[in-house]
Amino acid sequence: MKKSGISIKTGALFITFLFIMTSCATTTTKMKNVWRDSNYGGKIKKVLVIGVIKRPGIKRFFELEMAQQLEARGIEAIAGNLVLPHDKKADKALIVSRLKELNADGVLIASLISRKTVEQYIPGDVYYGRAYYIPPAHYRGLHPYYSRSHGIVHSPGYTLSNEVVIVETNLFDAGSEKLVWSALSETFVEGDSEKLISTFVEVMINDLIKQNLFE
Repeated sequence: MKKSGISIKTGALFITFLFIMTSCATTTTKMKNVWRDSNYGGKIKKVLVIGVIKRPGIKRFFELEMAQQLEARGIEAIAGNLVLPHDKKADKALIVSRLKELNADGVLIASLISRKTVEQYIPGDVYYGRAYYIPPAHYRGLHPYYSRSHGIVHSPGYTLSNEVVIVETNLFDAGSEKLVWSALSETFVEGDSEKLISTFVEVMINDLIKQNLFE
C-alpha cells in the first residue's frame, strides 16, 4: 500500500524553504540611528529631493520615487533630476537659486556612505517522522533504536552572505541651511533594486512624518 502525505525528507526540505522565504519577507531597510534638532520648531512645506548616487538611472529613480511618495502623503516635493543638471555636481549657488525659484523651504539629501558584507550561519536541524518527540519510546533497546534512526533526516547548516549598504539621509531647512533631521540606515541588497528603493523611501518618510517635520 502506498503511503499518503509528505515524506520526511520532503517535509524537511519544505521547512527549510519556508524559513528562507520568511527571512526574505522581512523589511530590507532598518534604521540604525536617528537624530532630530529638538530646538527646531518649524515645519517644511515644500522639499527638494537630491540623491548623491553615481549611477544616473538609480539616482533618477530614487529622486522621483521619494518625491512621489511624499506627494502621496500630502507633502509638496520636487525630484532633483527635474531641476538640477544630470551630468555634473550642482554647486551651492545653483541649488539656492532653484530653491528660490521653486519656493521650496527644505532640502532632503540621501547619500550612500559605505557597503559591507554580513554573514549569517543557519544551523542544521533534525526532523523526525512525527510531530512530537519522546526519546524513551525507542531508546530502550538497540534494535528498536537502530531501525528508528533510519527515519531521521538531518538538514545541514549553511551560511548566507548578504551585501548591506549604509545610507545617510539628511533634511535641511533651506532658509537657515541648518540640519534638522538625520538618519543612518542599513539596507540589505537582495532582489529588484527599484523595490529596495521604494521600501527605503517608505521607511524614511514614515520617520520624517513621525518627527512632525512637515506641514
